[in-house]
Amino acid sequence: MQSSDVLFRTLIATAVDGIMIIDEKGIIKVYSDSCERLFGYTAEEAIGQNVKLLMPSPYHAEHDDYLAHYRSTGERRIIGIGREVVGRRKNGTTFAMYLSVGEGEFRGERIFMGIVHDISERKADEQQIQELQKELLHATRLTATGQLSAALAHELNQPLTAILNYTGVLEELAAQDTSPNGQMFRSMAARISEQTTRAGEIIRRMRGFVAKREPDRAVQDLNGAVQESIALGFLGAAQSNVKLQTQLAPDIPPVSIDKVQIQQVMINLLRNAVEAMQESPRRALTVTTARDGNSALVSVRDTGPGLSREVAASLFQPFVTTKENGLGIGLSICRTIVEAHGGKLWMEPNPNGGTVFQFRLPVAAERGADAH
Repeated sequence: MQSSDVLFRTLIATAVDGIMIIDEKGIIKVYSDSCERLFGYTAEEAIGQNVKLLMPSPYHAEHDDYLAHYRSTGERRIIGIGREVVGRRKNGTTFAMYLSVGEGEFRGERIFMGIVHDISERKADEQQIQELQKELLHATRLTATGQLSAALAHELNQPLTAILNYTGVLEELAAQDTSPNGQMFRSMAARISEQTTRAGEIIRRMRGFVAKREPDRAVQDLNGAVQESIALGFLGAAQSNVKLQTQLAPDIPPVSIDKVQIQQVMINLLRNAVEAMQESPRRALTVTTARDGNSALVSVRDTGPGLSREVAASLFQPFVTTKENGLGIGLSICRTIVEAHGGKLWMEPNPNGGTVFQFRLPVAAERGADAH
């Protein structure tokens, strides 16, 4: 019995997670060393106090009622289940924790044992990922809006030029008609020409307004940017049974990039690859980085059905897509971003089936040499 007591005290003293025991009225009976670190209260301060001392509002006010409700009905909300809750430190700050509660009996009295695992760091990482996702989504929307506007301006400029040409012919024909109808036709042709010219001027102004800014470059670790992109772009892919493999070369020098824009490129390529493999029996996604002379090379390889020659030939043009509800500007935006960095983006067939999208970026030293 004595050795069991020693073993229990050793467990309480050395456990990484916080361990506490309360009675059925919520009074703390056991309070481990890790609880002192997590909550800031010493064992002397906590033992004998109601466990709601460690809870923020509204849980602080509700806990006694919860215990009373459980004693009278046996209805469980957390006992034997465990869930994410919020703890309150002695200094009044709160932190996220996972609480597991078990029920037992000791010397004829009902007790509850709680194990507290601090998940605040994980929550902070999740929050950071969410903020990065929001930033990338905002940047993607801005880039897509500019690309769409520029593409529409380019496409509309051609029919407007044709309308002006036809209007010129119409004016020449109307000039030969001296009747009242000829005068009316000349007037209508002049108005058409005037409004078409005005539309062309609006489009030229729009193209100037959405002209792409220079990337906001900084020297970055490319492998780090790629790993962050995978964390963001591969969310949800596990449900698609896609097996991810990364081969990131350790010898890649830093690159001078707009990190958010390059992550836009990576996430677009990753999601395209995952979507392409939805109907494939083998779903393997391989992301690699390599040193290629004075450039860094990134490859995204899938095992999807691949692309026909016709689609591949025009894949990077605006409004070309293989997706049923796709707009067809994603890859066009990606190529524009990479080329603005002085790089190149292209696609090749995967020898084992599927496609390989690759892009090359100049390493920072090479760009610095060019600047001189």
